Amino acid sequence: MHKSLIISILFFIPFLKIEAQDVYKEVLEPTNLEEVVLTATRTMRQLSSLPLPVTLVSKKQILESGTIRLNEILNEQTGIITIADESGFEGIQIQGIASDYILILIDGVPLVGRSAGNFDLSRLTTGNIKQIEIVKGPSSSLYGSEALGGVINIITEKPKTEDLKGNVSYRIGSFTQQDINLELKQRLNKFRYNVFANRFSSAGYDLDSNTDGQTVNPFENYTLNGRLYYDFNDKLSLVTSTRYYNQLQDAGFIFNNEQFEGDSKENELNVHGRLDQKWNKKLSTSYELYYTNYKANELLKNANSGIILSDSDFNQKLLRPEIRSNYTFKNSGTITVGIGLQYDALDRTFFDKQVDFNSQYIYVQYDVNPTEKLNIIAGGRFDNHSEYSNQFSPKLAVRYKITEHLATKASIGYGFKAPDFRQLYFDFTNSAVGYTVLGYNVAIEKLAELQAQGQIIDVLIPENELREPLQAESSIGYNIGFTYKKDKWKTELNVFRNDFKNLIDTRIIARKTNGQNVFSYRNFDKIYTTGLEINVNYKASKKLNLSSGYQLLYAFDKAKKRLIDDGNVFARDPETNETVVVTKSQYFGLVNRSRHNANFKVFYDIEKIKANINLRLLYRSKYAQFDTNGNGLIDIYDTSFIDGYATANVSVSKTLYNSFNLIVGANNVLNYKDENIPTLPGIQGYIKLNYQF
Repeated sequence: MHKSLIISILFFIPFLKIEAQDVYKEVLEPTNLEEVVLTATRTMRQLSSLPLPVTLVSKKQILESGTIRLNEILNEQTGIITIADESGFEGIQIQGIASDYILILIDGVPLVGRSAGNFDLSRLTTGNIKQIEIVKGPSSSLYGSEALGGVINIITEKPKTEDLKGNVSYRIGSFTQQDINLELKQRLNKFRYNVFANRFSSAGYDLDSNTDGQTVNPFENYTLNGRLYYDFNDKLSLVTSTRYYNQLQDAGFIFNNEQFEGDSKENELNVHGRLDQKWNKKLSTSYELYYTNYKANELLKNANSGIILSDSDFNQKLLRPEIRSNYTFKNSGTITVGIGLQYDALDRTFFDKQVDFNSQYIYVQYDVNPTEKLNIIAGGRFDNHSEYSNQFSPKLAVRYKITEHLATKASIGYGFKAPDFRQLYFDFTNSAVGYTVLGYNVAIEKLAELQAQGQIIDVLIPENELREPLQAESSIGYNIGFTYKKDKWKTELNVFRNDFKNLIDTRIIARKTNGQNVFSYRNFDKIYTTGLEINVNYKASKKLNLSSGYQLLYAFDKAKKRLIDDGNVFARDPETNETVVVTKSQYFGLVNRSRHNANFKVFYDIEKIKANINLRLLYRSKYAQFDTNGNGLIDIYDTSFIDGYATANVSVSKTLYNSFNLIVGANNVLNYKDENIPTLPGIQGYIKLNYQF
């Protein structure tokens, strides 16, 4: 079926109108629009003028790199690390802040469906992305919960010309990995449309031959995205979009020497509509309605006995209407005001019933240039939530142009994350081991049921401690830096600090008769992440462009540091087998955090033969996955460290007959492998053919 689809697409290609220009080259040429960002302020701003730490990944960078999924291109950016969970899915880490606290948007609206807080970035194809905007640090002043650590906004393509344009591409790589894209876009007077389809599949791979099953099982997924635009007149326009994602993956598991097989399914629907009204030159308003639904289910059973090992369902919905306006004062800046409400609902295995949240919010932002050299952005957002106390999230950012080439910028902001459904309503008992995990809001009721059943020996927490509402996690983020741009050089330095409080983690609340524990959640952790990032870009010539980036990161638990200072943390030295006191210098920090991350990129254009070559080198220093000696922190005596490693990605692109583009490349050409890193299965070669019409 898939072969016939490819043949059909290739059959119709010769009958389509071919432009007399090199469209692919046109796409790769930088434009002013690539330097405009929307996410940082909810208004159009030149990237170079922003007082906030923002990274922009253009379509040019995506195409030249040969990447096809969002996790791949993000992992090549300075200060951004993708972290794979036990399922092989990759979440994001920014400034040492975990995926739970990073809001993922597509065209300005949020995506849902996380596994233990981790959003699977490989769900998103790069095939129709115009640019990716990354705002680092607390952004709750505009986006509310989950933007505590930053925001990633994926901006998709918008039709510009009246001629029918589009592209068809096919890529095949290692492990029978296949990626197929088809895109059509056109402008017809007041009407514009964009249709995009993607199929992505893999035969999977295995990194550990000593265990049964594959590290990553075979899968295939489809993405369909349609966008319609209609300009009623110069002052009123409508945009609507629908996106559908479907994935089917084989699943297998061996338990008690029995083989369990099945599959896991994912479905995602996003429906978005926005009406933009321009009242006059000063005032504009957007009326927005958004709905999304994410479903996942997995079934594992023994084919012979019919015994079911796992049967889980996950169904999350979000509905959000919002109205926002921008008013520009004469010589006095722009004020942005937004108001909206959000309804979240989740029905999943281990919940007694569907649970839901609702919240109302309002935000205000003032963007002003008091002088030609000074820009100030001040704003705040108020959230009223049904399940936790109200939140006010302020932010202040300042940029000052010291000279024509040198500018300094600084920002301080407050971020928060509401307790999620799992932390409030979970009711799970591990059938194999026997422990129980209870959400905070149901802990008292479920604990009473376990007591009535005679399963509890001792309750360790007074009931009144479980009656106070679970607080939202929060942070205050500080960023200060400099930008320098002159001739061929462009440099940016940013120093950051993020202080967190009320972080939510599990604790033991009771002991069971089977020797296991009952866990629930509470606010207690206080941590911080601090460090610096530096990016340097040098355009050596019209053909050669060099860039490099580096992040230094320290991430610590404040409570653990106090215990160490008091001499109350111990570990066993594996060399002497003696118990020793852990010192401050031996405390490594939080799990999955590397002290050093760096990249170096070379882009070289060979205009005479319409080709380009690029090489990207990535380095990550050592990090630990979990505590192995039982003292509750990561120290030098733990054995879960993954040594520092380097990877290299390379691709060569050649334009053929103006409309065809051939890309040959390989990721991880240094062939680094580690069975603890499921996303690095060795060298991954590929070849891609792209046709623009």
